[in-house]
Amino acid sequence: MSTQPDLLYSEEEEALRGAVRDLLTDHCDAAGVLARAETDTPHDLSLWKELADGMGLAGLLVPEDRGGQGATHREAAVVLEELGRAVAPVPYLTSAVVATEALLACDGDTVGQELLGDLASARKTGALAVGLHTAAGGAFTSVRAENGTLSGTVTGVADAAVADVLLVPADDGGLYAVDADAAAITPQTSLDLTRPLAEVRLDAAPGRRIGDAGPAVRRALRAGAGLLASEQLGLADWTLTETVRYLKDRKQFNRPVGGFQALKHRLARLWLEVVNLRAAARAAADALATGADTDVSVAVAQAYAAPAAVHAAEEALQLHGGIGMTWEHPVHLYLKRAKADSIAYGTAGAHRAALAELVDLRAP
Repeated sequence: MSTQPDLLYSEEEEALRGAVRDLLTDHCDAAGVLARAETDTPHDLSLWKELADGMGLAGLLVPEDRGGQGATHREAAVVLEELGRAVAPVPYLTSAVVATEALLACDGDTVGQELLGDLASARKTGALAVGLHTAAGGAFTSVRAENGTLSGTVTGVADAAVADVLLVPADDGGLYAVDADAAAITPQTSLDLTRPLAEVRLDAAPGRRIGDAGPAVRRALRAGAGLLASEQLGLADWTLTETVRYLKDRKQFNRPVGGFQALKHRLARLWLEVVNLRAAARAAADALATGADTDVSVAVAQAYAAPAAVHAAEEALQLHGGIGMTWEHPVHLYLKRAKADSIAYGTAGAHRAALAELVDLRAP
């Protein structure tokens, strides 16, 4: 059996891509995302319902015998590529990947398995109450557990505002399920307007222990980091495609701006970065699906993805000229998502340090 990762897309994955892209084209245009980002409710819950319930995408990572689709991280990665291309304001990564993976780690717990079925069927949306900046294996905030209740505060929790259930690590080593209605959720200022952060405060909130926090949080954050690379790939691919299209149409000195050699060189470099990012993201998705060299593949993907996606968005902003600097043009949404993603689930530097440990190449 070959241990080489499969970086190519299957026919089924391409069909899934087409279906998701068609839905996003019809229901997630840039003008709509911009308008929603300026309100107090940036999440598009109708689009989330179409994706999660109508297409069954919320349960891709959940086995069929637990109410899911029984797919793999490869299919989830394709979905995230398309969501990244559209900067879709939906809690797919946080609920269908991170919260779902945390519940999958709580194998055998009745309450946890019921919640898993609820998330897979989109009856509920979940959020792991850990700061978005936290890397797999890193320290995370635990709340105080006492007599079946939880008290404490966690900041920087992504998509907590639309979660029905919170998965909360406690100081007794347990992972608890808490109804979102029992928590005080306060929005925090976020650079990325399409993935808002919130402070979660618990004051003697009732919780149900569903498993051990350590392995569940590590598994969830590792999957989040690995599949985040696919979102970053979609984002970078969109910015490159749109920039090339614009430079073909924009004329200066009576010729297309894209014909100037200096810009050709910048675009060629950007294309190479996106191609390499695709390989890294696909390798991480395949490793998560097969379990082969998962930690190494995820660390490599995130070490490369963050700077590549940010660079692609920065180039798009600059090469669109004056129009790129305006609020009305959507490129600023992509730059903000890229910058926010660059510190989500661990910075590139944190992943490089983790990779050095994994392959025994520690700094002197």
